[in-house]
Order: sequence, then C-alpha cells, then structure tokens
Amino acid sequence: MQISVVRKGALAGALLALAAMAPAQNPSSATNPFYGSVTVAPATEATLRLSLDEAIAGGLRNNLGLKESESQEKNLHGQRNEALQMFLPTVTLTGGTGVHQHNLASMGFAPATVQQFAKLLGMSAGTSFSSITRDDLTEGRLDYQQTLFSGPVIAAYKAAGAAVDASHFATADTRSRVVQTVASAYLRAVAAASEVTNAEARVRQAQTLADHAHERHVAGVAANLDELRAKVELQTQQQSLLAAENTYEKSLILLKRTMGVAPGQKIELNDPAPYNELAAETPEAVKTVALSNRPDYKQLQSLAKEYEAIHLAYRLQRLPSLSFSGSYAASRVNGAGTHGNFEAAGSIQVPLFREAKLRGDVDTARAQWASAQASLDDLRGSIDQQVRAALLDVTATQQLVRVARSNVELATRTVSDETDRVNAGVDDNLPLVEAQASLASAENNLVESLYQFNLAKLELAQAAGLLETKYRDYLGR
Repeated sequence: MQISVVRKGALAGALLALAAMAPAQNPSSATNPFYGSVTVAPATEATLRLSLDEAIAGGLRNNLGLKESESQEKNLHGQRNEALQMFLPTVTLTGGTGVHQHNLASMGFAPATVQQFAKLLGMSAGTSFSSITRDDLTEGRLDYQQTLFSGPVIAAYKAAGAAVDASHFATADTRSRVVQTVASAYLRAVAAASEVTNAEARVRQAQTLADHAHERHVAGVAANLDELRAKVELQTQQQSLLAAENTYEKSLILLKRTMGVAPGQKIELNDPAPYNELAAETPEAVKTVALSNRPDYKQLQSLAKEYEAIHLAYRLQRLPSLSFSGSYAASRVNGAGTHGNFEAAGSIQVPLFREAKLRGDVDTARAQWASAQASLDDLRGSIDQQVRAALLDVTATQQLVRVARSNVELATRTVSDETDRVNAGVDDNLPLVEAQASLASAENNLVESLYQFNLAKLELAQAAGLLETKYRDYLGR
C-alpha cells in the first residue's frame, strides 16, 4: 500500500512537470504588434549580455508597435504640410519648343475664303496659298496662384496641427507601452531564471537525500521505503527543473522578439530581480501627476481640438473666399520675337445656396466634437480608477512579498530540522520530503510574488505617466 502511494506521488509529479512544459499560447505580433520587432542583425555564436536598460533601449529602436506609430505620425506631418500649401503661393514655370504643322482647310479656310483675304491684302486674284502651313514655336510661361482668404482652409490647417499634436502624444504613449512590454518580458525572464536556480538547488538537495537514503538502506538502518521516497522526490525535482528550463528559454525568446534581437541569438540577463518598497502616495497626488504627464490624456485633448477645428471649418463654409492668380508668357515664332502676354486676376467665391449640405457637415462635426469631449471626461475618470487600482496592487503585492519571504525562512528552518532528525535516526524521511516540497512551493511563491510586485510598480508608473523616464526609480534599480 505504501509503495502504491509512492507511485502515485511520482505520477502526480510527472503530470505537473508535463503540464508546465506543455505548449502555451505565447503572445505574438500577429495579435499584438508590441510583441514583434524589426530584427536588426542575424544571430551569432557569441552570447549577448543584456541589462534591463539595454533591453528597453533596443525595444525603443526596433519594436514593431512603435514603428507603426512613428509611421502614422510622419503621415500626419505630411498632411499638415499639404494643408499649409493651400495658403502658400503656388508658382509654376513651364516651357517648351517644337515644330507645328497646320491644315488650313481643316480649320475652315477654304480656297474661296483665302481669295477673299487676298483681296483685302491687295493681292492679285491669281495668287495661290498653300493650305498646309508650318511654324517653329518656343514658349515660356510663369503661373502664380494663391488663396488670400478662406475660412475653411484656415480651420483645416488648425485641425491638421491638432492632429499632428495628437499623433505626437500617441507616439509618446506607444513608447511608454514599449517600455512596459519589454520591462515586463525582462522581469518575467528574470523570474524564470530564478525558478531554474531554485529547481537546480532542489535537485542537488534531492540527490543528496537519495544518496544518503541508499547508504542507510544498504547499511540496514533504514527501510527500502525511505530509499523509494527519496528516488521519487529526486525524479520529481528533475522534472520540475526541465519544466523551469523550458519556461525560461521561451521567456527569453519572447523578450528577444520585443526588442529586435534574433530569436536564435544567445543572451544572458545581467540584472537580478529588483526589489524596492515605494513610499506611500495618495491617489489624489498621483492623479494630479498623471493628468500633467499622461500622453494618452494629452492625445485626447489634441483630438478634441482637432474636432473643434473641423467643426469651425464647416461653419466657415458660408463665408466668401478670396484668391489671386496671374501669369506671364513669352513666345517666339519662326525665330521672330513677340510681345509677352501678362494676366492678373482676383476672384471671390460666395456660396449662395448649399444649406442642406452645410448643415449636415456642421451637425456631423459637432457630433464628433461632442464625442471627443465625452471620451476626454471618461478618460479622466478612468485615470482616477487606474491610479487607485495600481496603488492597491502595489500595496497588496508588497505585503505578499513580505509574507513569501517569511514563508521561505520558515520552510528553510523546517527542512534543516527534519534533516537533523533523519540524520540522527529519530524519524524516517517522509517528513523531510514533505518539508522539501513546502520549501519548493515557498520559493516559487516568493519568485512569483516579487515578479507581480515589480509589475504592479510598472503599472503605477504607467498610470502616473512616468514610466519611460522613471521606471528605474519605481523598480529601485
């Protein structure tokens, strides 16, 4: 019956290890561009030593989500320049030279008509003209156009400027998200490395216990069951080590994908898991900082200004618009110079009756503006919610780290006491195996608690709008 229990324990340990090693749904750039990047160099045989700062710097250079945001910002810069051109002068210079041949008959000059012109010119009636003429023409022309006043154009330029500001803050928010993604992936890899280290220590400890149990069994001072328990514990810890190593390698691949390093490149993490207890902050103070620094809040403010300018542009469609155009051309025909041609004209355009379209445009723009204002109000409430939730998470996870550390200390003392009892022959090794399992669980809980605590601090920095510039202070590096 006891052997059956041991086998069940071995089976349970194997199932847990296999479950940990089973393929998981890893984040990818197909569903989230922040988990993708532009790979800047192929993998090499050298091992790349990587700090948290270097990983974040790589993400800010190569992350796919940031690349897309920067492209959108450049696109809006181009649109603003197009809007500006509507007020700037447009000057065009054209020129050309060529040989032209004309059929007078096809142009309505019949022979009778030609004879009439000949009489007017004092020529004799028998004078003949060819119906096919040829000339060499060289011409240069300078055209000038400019809008002097247009209410919709002015408002459209203001809207384009607000859109550029919104895209700038969107890029800043994207940079913050890249920092959060890369830092989270780095900390996850550090936590996975700690789990591997703990698993290796438990394997060594279980190996020592198994060797000791075998020696005691050979010497006849311990039962065979003690040796079986020790072997089961060793195999369980070996399986846990394999699972931890597998998780660690996958976490490194995810980290490399976020920062532009080839997945096959060997890397080594330099920074250990940081630990820093933050000073107590009130939600009101953090919210005030957030409203001054959050790029997504500033982005929405700029978006509201853009819709306000669009609304104004549609309202100003009822006003007249003024424009000026002019041109100067000089031509030379068959080598003979001619007088230049000059043209200058001003125009005014007044909409008389487009009331249905004008009102429809204004109502649509007003609805967009109102929606942006509502979203801005909602974001203020959301920022307050995020700040309070982040502060609660920081406090809770900080307490979890303290408790987890205490549990590790207690579990370590328990293992030490049980080891002494087994060595003294006072007890068999079953309580020791149970104590080792408790210590393994406590160590894993500590690693996970520390990881969650650091994530909570990153969330708080993100909620306050300070993540990119202050992540070192929040993590305590």
